[in-house]
Amino acid sequence: MTKQAVGILETKGLTALVQGTDAILKAANVELTGPMKGVGSALVSSIVTGDVAAVKAGIEAGAEAAGEFGEVVSAHVIARPHEDTETILPGAKPAAKRAKK
Repeated sequence: MTKQAVGILETKGLTALVQGTDAILKAANVELTGPMKGVGSALVSSIVTGDVAAVKAGIEAGAEAAGEFGEVVSAHVIARPHEDTETILPGAKPAAKRAKK
């Protein structure tokens, strides 16, 4: 994985997610990985990547902002994720197959 951390913000309701994502992107030098995703029952999420400290700061700011407009279901940071984790992120390109030993 090219990034050092992955941050996920999940809310109930789109308005809260948009406010939270806006706060994340304004608070830290992180990159939004792709379009926001919905999973049903009004649950939507956005995923950001970047430096561990930046992602942590961004997710904290985003969760606080989203909480003012709706319900925050989850706000989580995965520091130094396994390289294969990238394959399940929105907008990720398939990882090259590793040579078997």
